[in-house]
Amino acid sequence: MSALALLSVEAVLVWLAFFACMLLFVYMAQLVFVQQSTGLDQAMFRFAAAHTSPETTRFMRFISFFASADYLIVVPPLVVLVFAWFRHLQWFALKVLVISLTSSILNQVLKRVFERPRPETAMLEQSGLSFPSGHAMIGGSFYGLLIYIVWRTVPNPILRWLLTIVLTLLLLLIGYSRVYLNVHYATDVLAGFSAGILWLLISIYFMRKLEVIYLRKVERKQA
Repeated sequence: MSALALLSVEAVLVWLAFFACMLLFVYMAQLVFVQQSTGLDQAMFRFAAAHTSPETTRFMRFISFFASADYLIVVPPLVVLVFAWFRHLQWFALKVLVISLTSSILNQVLKRVFERPRPETAMLEQSGLSFPSGHAMIGGSFYGLLIYIVWRTVPNPILRWLLTIVLTLLLLLIGYSRVYLNVHYATDVLAGFSAGILWLLISIYFMRKLEVIYLRKVERKQA
């Protein structure tokens, strides 16, 4: 009964996260493109400006790197190679490969759909469009997937929570760094987080279905 109750709680939390992310993305898009409101964006820029210093700027540049194109071209494939080496992690390797690739493609599609220019006050030279933030969206799906893997594979509860907190804080700092550096609006980042996590939930759902089908076929062949 306890296992069934745990599964029920997990299902409720997943559905709540799914609808929350969907509503947040729709709200951000409506706020920016329908209402054309800049209140949230300007408030976050003012907050960041009030806490600007050379040391903070260097730190934010460093944090921003952990969801940059250079980083994401190298690290997810390395994670895939490491996971693929261990038999019990091979399905996780496939998830990392598929979700990292598809979230990158989806982000570019969404940018082309919305075509929002980047802020003119950017501290870094950045090409491309602004909505939704690629750092937030692709980083959200990648680090969110790592958190999912941690909860599925790490038996020690203290280590599991520690890794989850570290990955979550890193992801939140990445999002804030994009606003601090003025390369994205706050609405871009919130839309990116919501789209990335939404895509992660959808991808995990369908890939778990495929995993079950595959394992059943293997069991039939072995029987």
